[in-house]
Amino acid sequence: MDIKKIAITGPESTGKSTLTKKLANYFNEPYVDEYARMYLNSLDRTYSQADLLNIAQGQVKDEQQKIKTAKQFLFVDTEMVNMKIWSLHKYGSCHEWILDHLSKQDYTLHLLCNIDLPWENDPLRENPGLREFFMSWFIKELESYNFPYIIISGNAKQRFSIALEALKDLTKL
Repeated sequence: MDIKKIAITGPESTGKSTLTKKLANYFNEPYVDEYARMYLNSLDRTYSQADLLNIAQGQVKDEQQKIKTAKQFLFVDTEMVNMKIWSLHKYGSCHEWILDHLSKQDYTLHLLCNIDLPWENDPLRENPGLREFFMSWFIKELESYNFPYIIISGNAKQRFSIALEALKDLTKL
């Protein structure tokens, strides 16, 4: 059976990590944490553009490890679309390694978390006033790569229900 890789992506503070863990728990499948959070929390300095490459490579490495234990699904909290947008917005350029991996991504589906949840402050979040801007950018990127995606909206329960229906539809293929 082919493993269906599901990317949970979107702007900051949209419930990606919560949804990732809920889906993994429901299906009793592995998930890949957002590597950036662990990496940035371990720094004793302000991050730089070079750190974004380290984060991207760590995210991919974790994914490669976790897929070995998947039976039907692997849930991935953020991916290279996120890394590209972050790098371009913050630094005006994106490392070729990230762009190369982005063009080769093979997720079965992207669950794009909408900005309709309230913003939650977090020391790692940077752009509370640009949520609509980033949501539009995510849509543009997903469409430019022809990545299959659905937008996940509503409260936590509604988001889980929408995602669950989409994943159940995938298993019928």
